[in-house]
Amino acid sequence: MDTAKIEAGVRMILEGVGENPDREGLKETPARVARMYEEVFSGLTEDPAVHFATTFDEHCSEMVLVRDIYFYSMCEHHLVPFFGKAHIAYIPAADGRVCGLSKLARLVEVYAKRPQVQERLTSQIADTLVEQLNPQGVVVVLEAEHMCMSMRGVKKPGSHTVTSAVRGVFAGSTDAARASRTEAMSLILRETR
Repeated sequence: MDTAKIEAGVRMILEGVGENPDREGLKETPARVARMYEEVFSGLTEDPAVHFATTFDEHCSEMVLVRDIYFYSMCEHHLVPFFGKAHIAYIPAADGRVCGLSKLARLVEVYAKRPQVQERLTSQIADTLVEQLNPQGVVVVLEAEHMCMSMRGVKKPGSHTVTSAVRGVFAGSTDAARASRTEAMSLILRETR
């Protein structure tokens, strides 16, 4: 990442909005923003496949679900955050191999730490699981608040966008697919007590 370019750009933004980038409170802002961008865009240099190099033979044939994986991402249209929760369910491949549960959270992080739109983020998570685990099916649901809607533009704080991606046995219009999808969604969207 070219931190010098980021610093120069932030300095120009500060000047552009009418601020003095040399005043005490702003002197270090370009460097701080550059360091922040290194962190929040670190997924640009990560390969999500590395998190699936190790799987476990558990002879599992039932759904595996991890709910409420918190994530933070940056809207690529305005470079302001959107944040929320990811829910991931999958039915392992016929061989019953599973990945470590933390790998699902790491997968979300890799893609969330890139300039993003929620729709693409949802699909990237689902498609990578299909590629790396060859599961019988995958459901990914993301719920997020977008600061580009909350703090600017329409200014509707608290509104949430929900996106989903379904693959394999969860997709389609057969009775079995609908039943599997309904089961997954009821577990994902149920209220915890």
